[in-house]
Formats: sequence, C-alpha cells, structure tokens
Amino acid sequence: MKRFIALGSAILLLAVVAAWWTNSRQPKPIVLIPTLTGKPEYCLTCHSDLREISPSHPVKTFGCVICHGGEPLALDANLAHSTMRGGANPSDLSVVQESCGGSNCHSGSAADNNDHIQRVMTSVQSTYAGAIANILYTFGVEPDLTARFGIHAVTDDVITTTTGLPALQVFDPTKQTNPSVLKFAANCLNCHINAQPLPGSQFDRLTGCAACHTPDVESFPKGQIHELTTAIPYTQCNTCHNRGNYDLRTMTFVQRTDQPLPTDRLHNYYQPIAQFTKCEYTLDCIDCHTRTEAMGDGDIHSNMKQIQYIQCQTCHGTPTQLPQTKTLTDPNDIAFRLAQLNPVVDLKLGDTILVTSKGEPLWNTRVLPDGTYQLVGKATGQVFTFKPVMGSGCTQNGIDQSSAYCHTCHSVQR
Repeated sequence: MKRFIALGSAILLLAVVAAWWTNSRQPKPIVLIPTLTGKPEYCLTCHSDLREISPSHPVKTFGCVICHGGEPLALDANLAHSTMRGGANPSDLSVVQESCGGSNCHSGSAADNNDHIQRVMTSVQSTYAGAIANILYTFGVEPDLTARFGIHAVTDDVITTTTGLPALQVFDPTKQTNPSVLKFAANCLNCHINAQPLPGSQFDRLTGCAACHTPDVESFPKGQIHELTTAIPYTQCNTCHNRGNYDLRTMTFVQRTDQPLPTDRLHNYYQPIAQFTKCEYTLDCIDCHTRTEAMGDGDIHSNMKQIQYIQCQTCHGTPTQLPQTKTLTDPNDIAFRLAQLNPVVDLKLGDTILVTSKGEPLWNTRVLPDGTYQLVGKATGQVFTFKPVMGSGCTQNGIDQSSAYCHTCHSVQR
C-alpha cells in the first residue's frame, strides 16, 4: 500500500513539476489597450520585438487586432492567429476593407483625401483592365479598347465618374473560347497587385497595398519585416514593372536575362531596350509619378495611358512657359500631410512648390530664391537642383512632351 502511495506521490510531484516547467517557459502576458478600441489585447506577449509598422500607425493607438484581426485575449499562438485577416498581410484586397476601412481611415471621402481603398480597387494596377481589354480587342472578342472586365468586379460612382465607365465585370476565363485569350488567362495574369508573385527573389513582394508599401519582403514570412512606408524605392516598382516582357505571339512571360547589381542603377533601373534620361534613372519612380497615377484617382480607366499624365514639362516647363507652381498658404494643405508621412523635407507656410497640371502638389520640390528648383528624393533623401527649360536655349517646340521627343537630345547611352 505504501508503495502505491509513494508512486502516486511521485507521479503527482512530476505533474506539478511539469506544469511549473511548462508555465515557466510561457512568456509573461503583456496587455495592451489601444486608445482607438479601449479593449485589451495580448499580441505583444509574443510580438513585442516587432518595430512600429509606421509613424502613422502607432501601436499604442491602433494595437494589432484592429488591422490584423485574430483573438485578442488568446495566449496560445494557434488560437490567437486562427481568425487573422489575410494571413500576415491584412492589406490584401480580399480583406482590406475590413482591415483598413472606415471613414477616419482609408475608405473615407475623396474630399478629405481618405478614399484610398476605392482608388486602389478601381486602379489599373488592381483591375488589370487595360491588359484584358487589349487582348480581348486584339483577338476580336470585344469591338474596341474600352475596358469591360477586370480581375475583380468593381463599381464606380456613375454621377462623378470622369471616364464614363460605371463598372467592370469580373474576367472569367471559363467563358472564353479563343485559344490566345485562354493562354493569356493561363500565363499572363501575374501583374495585378492581388496576384501572387512569380517565383524568384526578383519578384518578391506582398499583395494588396503592401505590394508597394512593404519593400524588401524576403524575410517577411519569418516576421522580421513589419513596415509600411511611402518612401518606396524603384527596386520595389521593379518587382512588377521591370523583370521582363510578355511575348504576345506565345502569350508567355520572358524574363530579363541580364542580372545587373542592385546598386548599378544605370543598368538595373531600365531594361536594355529602353531609352531614358539621366534624371529618369537617378530619381526613383515615386519622385516623378504621383500618388494619383500610381494608386488611382477613384475612376475606372481602360488603360494605364489614361491615368498617366506627368510629363517632362511638369518639372521643367517649356521654352515659353515656366512649370506650374503653388505657394503654400493653408496649414491644412494636403502637401503638409504628405510631407509628414515621408519627412524628407521640412515644408513651411510660404514655401512655393511645383504642382502638376491637375493641381497635385509635388511636395518634395520647392522654388529657390534664385529661380532654380530643388527636388529631394522621396526614397533616398538626395537633393537635386535644376533649372527650367525657359531661357536655356532648348529648341523643343513646347507642345510635344513625350519622353521619346526629349530623348532625342537627352538620352543616356549605356
């Protein structure tokens, strides 16, 4: 009998020791009560080593759950992650409205410049409508190049649309019979921002908003990258825009065969067949292309050409006209908000900056007292100064501002 009591005591002692050992290895719970929700969550118990995702999303204000989902009171990793949105990426377009929406966040009004989700969902980077329209027209499926289909169905405000396209239907390859269209559907739908990237480090990116705003994602699945940024380097744009070309004869993607070093901007920035000027490869894509061009303007467009409007004259003017400028007199001007999100310049009231033909502020520029202009790289912080075309002796006609026209005199030879 005593043996059984001793054995039972030993088993009980082992169980107590095992429980103590198990509990001692568990991290001490860390509670966070974000000011936006006022509800406790324990995500930082395991994720306290993650840096702030961005200055505009402080964890003390947002917490984790409001964006990522998950079980806020769970201490077991599997249970805590069981209801997360979008896996590790809540900006995927399938969940972005739930994760990032709200009138005070990214699905507010256009007047307040908070309609980011609507702009992204209708953009050609999301719908891929231009490529689909070109293929369907080329092979006689549609009568013209007007976009009717997108990767996902989307609607626009019919009252305010400037393009006359109220909606896109979802592109359904199963309803197609043309062999070339079917090959396009099978091989060429990898460029919209909700597509999974092709294999290879040169294509590394996430989906949705993070496809652009979370650079350098090789280690993201390991939890080592936790970042949203507006300082987007050209290498991030390259993951979609500069890795090869589609062969329309075979409907396949042909990758670049040259592999220049990432630091060799002269050869890495553009493909070997391209012509460009020095400023085009010295600057980053976001230094020229505006957020409206990249992220959309809220309207549905049939192709990329309809949304792109930045030309050489935007910054350089013409032989007879200086570039458009604006003096900042309103402290609530959107230029100040954009400069705050990417603080490479210290804008002040009274500064005069360049603006686009649509009135968008090029907030990282300014007019200097001597009449020259300054631009600060949004991704690099590098400072550039330049002069207007007017008074330079340039012989351009001032009307044709296509890149090919300016390349006639200013193209760089590699």
